[in-house]
Amino acid sequence: MSTRPSLSIGDLAARTGVPVSTIRSWEARHGFLAPSHDAGRHRRYAEEDVAAVEELLAHRRSGLSLEAAVQHVTSAPTAPRSVFAEVRRHHPEVVARTYRRPTLIALSHAIEDECCALAAAPALFGGFQRREYLARSWDRWSELARTARSTVVFAHADAVVPGRDPAVTEVVLPDDSALNREWFVVCDADDLPAVLCAVELPHERGTAAPGRRFEAVWSVDPRVVRTASRAAVAIARQHRPDLAAHLAPGALADDPRRGAAPSADLLRAAGLFDRMLAYLERGA
Repeated sequence: MSTRPSLSIGDLAARTGVPVSTIRSWEARHGFLAPSHDAGRHRRYAEEDVAAVEELLAHRRSGLSLEAAVQHVTSAPTAPRSVFAEVRRHHPEVVARTYRRPTLIALSHAIEDECCALAAAPALFGGFQRREYLARSWDRWSELARTARSTVVFAHADAVVPGRDPAVTEVVLPDDSALNREWFVVCDADDLPAVLCAVELPHERGTAAPGRRFEAVWSVDPRVVRTASRAAVAIARQHRPDLAAHLAPGALADDPRRGAAPSADLLRAAGLFDRMLAYLERGA
């Protein structure tokens, strides 16, 4: 879903941290971004252009040349439909494993208790597949929202029941949404970032709840968390255009600290925990 091109080139520069002169150079030399023009021939940009610039910057930080980064951005889908797919596409180094539903519940609660509850003003995102699952966790997420910068939850439903907690923003998913198969918890914070995202395996739909299995990835790498956060924001905007102004400044702020690689100690600890989970899944 496209958003109305309402941003000036100055707005785009302010949102992305890229100078106006650089944006103009990208357009002239590489054909990157194709803004519309208002009656006065001034460039106008949409929210998708903000996401495209941010993705290009991420590719540049990873070491790609400007030409290669432009190619990646312009050849890739501009509107994410899946948090899980975006994490896997941008971070192939994160290992995906198959977990049972009870293991995912334990991981989700651990992230909610340790990161979401203790982080300083995090942006929180939760994917619950169906509203009946969201209802079971509503009290937990309502409590987490009290200290969060923003809290957005996704679930499929025929109708919204408004007014349960104004601090929790609910995004209702249509029948064809990829998120109807996904389960995720994202805590986008400077001090305690964490993400768990999973997709239900196609043949598991008829399986009893405790035995359902999901392909999942989890990480405390700030770069991976930021990718999941950006995807969740983009998808929320597609279904709730009224959220654009509410989510844009905080949840998408580009902080250089979040681009730094995790420490070797953090990677070792994460690897050890991942191996422990693997043993638990095998019943050892």
